[in-house]
Amino acid sequence: MFSDNKKGKDQGPTDFSRNQNKISEGTKIVGDVISEGGFRVEGTIEGTFKTTGKVVVGKSGYIQGTLECSDADFEGKFSGNLQISGTLSLKPTAHIEGEVSVGKLAVEPGATFNASCVMKGGVKSLGKTDGQKQGKSA
Repeated sequence: MFSDNKKGKDQGPTDFSRNQNKISEGTKIVGDVISEGGFRVEGTIEGTFKTTGKVVVGKSGYIQGTLECSDADFEGKFSGNLQISGTLSLKPTAHIEGEVSVGKLAVEPGATFNASCVMKGGVKSLGKTDGQKQGKSA
């Protein structure tokens, strides 16, 4: 009886990165969403949305506010502050407005990208190289 409970506890922490949450078309969430798993958004989210997983926004999906995630694929719309540590992929039907901070950016022809964009990673190394050159010549 007690050994069964121990087996459940010995399996280790749950791997949330495999979990897929879905916000269906016709669903509207207003407020803050915090999750460990990935999301597929076909509905509307207004507010702050944070996840360590990947976010996929379908053609009918719309996010307004702040989105922080590891990777994102957009077919739908976004307006606000977008912070992605990995890759942002924009499909032809995507429409992005606001401020964007990404590691990598992939934009397919037809996508609308009206945003100020900062790319992390490569830009920092270029900045360090320039700083080193200036320091050596001084």
